[in-house]
Amino acid sequence: MITVIGFDGSEPSPAARARLDAAALVTGAERILRRVRTAVPPVPAADDAAAVAAVEAHLERGEGPAVVVADGDPGFFGVVRALRERGLAPEVLPAASLVTRAFGRAGLPWEDALVLAAPDLRRAANVCRAHHKVAVLTAPGIGPAELARALAPTTPRALIVFEDLGGPGERITHSRMGEATTRPWRDPALVLVLDPRHRPAERTWLAGARPGPGRWALDFTSAPHAVPGPAAAAVPGSGAAPGAVPWAGPEARAFVLARLGPRLGAMVWDVGAGAGDVAVECARFGAAVVAVERDPARCETIKRNVLEHHVKVALTRGDAPAALEPLPDPDAVHVGGGGPAVVAACAARSPESLVCTLGAADRVPALLTILREHGYHAEGLRLHASRLDGAHHLAPNAPVYIVHGTRIGPG
Repeated sequence: MITVIGFDGSEPSPAARARLDAAALVTGAERILRRVRTAVPPVPAADDAAAVAAVEAHLERGEGPAVVVADGDPGFFGVVRALRERGLAPEVLPAASLVTRAFGRAGLPWEDALVLAAPDLRRAANVCRAHHKVAVLTAPGIGPAELARALAPTTPRALIVFEDLGGPGERITHSRMGEATTRPWRDPALVLVLDPRHRPAERTWLAGARPGPGRWALDFTSAPHAVPGPAAAAVPGSGAAPGAVPWAGPEARAFVLARLGPRLGAMVWDVGAGAGDVAVECARFGAAVVAVERDPARCETIKRNVLEHHVKVALTRGDAPAALEPLPDPDAVHVGGGGPAVVAACAARSPESLVCTLGAADRVPALLTILREHGYHAEGLRLHASRLDGAHHLAPNAPVYIVHGTRIGPG
C-alpha cells in the first residue's frame, strides 16, 4: 500500500498517524520530515521524482507499506500526479494546500487568482503581467527576486512572500518590487503577485483564468487603425477621415489574430499599434501585451480602448525600433506601422510568429525577404472585404496586405 499524507503544520489526523506508525518506508522533503514523528527513520527526497523512485525501489523489495509526506494538498501540483504517471494508485490523505493557507493568512479571496507551478520565469512573468492576482509556487530561478526583476519597470506589482508557512520560521512579507530584488529570502515556497490598482468590473463565476472572449474580431468605432501605404478614400461608415488609410477592420484582424495565436503566458507586441485594436484583442485572450505607438493622439485612443474593454496593455510611446530594445522578448509580434528596419528588429528577437499589415503591395517582397533571412517560413496575401450597407449594396473596403512568418526551429 502507498499512502500520501498532506502536511500543513498541524498534528496529523488519526488516520494519517496510523499510516505513519505502520509504514516501513516514510519519504518526502527533508524540511517536512523534520517536523513529523515516524516509526522508522525517514528517507529524505530532494523532489517528487526522488520520492517516487524511493517508493518504487521499496515496493520491489516487498518490505511493507510506504508513506510519502508532502506539503499541503499533494493532489494539487504535488506528488500524486508523479505517482500515478508511474502506474501507482496511492491512498491520499490531504491537508490544506499551501495556496489556501497563503491566501487565508493574507486575508484575501482567491477565486479570481491564477496559480502557477511555472515551468520557466518568462512564462510566469507574462502571466503576472496579464493577470491581477497570481500565486506562484516557487522553483529554482523562479522566486520573489527573479519575478520582481522580470516585471520591473513596466509592470508595477505588490508581492506577498511566504517563507516556512506553518513552520517555526514562518515569515510573511509584503514587499515592493525594488525591495524584493535585494533582500535575502529563506527558501520561500510561494509568492503572491498582485496588481494594487486593479478594480474588478464584475464578480467572477469561474475560478482561476477567465473564460475566453465570447466574441472577437470586434468593431472598434473610436478610431481607425491606420496602416502604412498610399492614401485612399475613406470607407463609408468606417469613421476614417478622407485621405486616411483605414485598417481593414474585423475581417482582416481575425486573420491577424489567428496567426499571432495570443494566449495566457505569451507576450505579444503590437508595434505601430494605431488605435490598439490588435493589442486589446490579444489581451482579451489572456496574453501579456505591449502596444508601441509614437503618435500622442493614438496613444490616448489606445488608453480609451483598453479601459473600455477592461484589459491590461502596457503602452510604450516612442519610435521603433529604438523603443523595442527594453521590452521583454515577445512570443508573437504584430507590426502595423514601420518600415523594414522595424520588421528586422522584431524578427531579431525571435518571436514564434510575426505578422505585418501593409497598405501597399510593393512593400511585400522586401518584408518576405527579411523574414526568410531571419529563419521564418514566410507568406503573404491580400485581403479585401466588402460589407453590405443599409441598401444591401456592397461598400468596398481598402485592401490590406498581410505578411506573416512562423519561426523555423529554435530561436
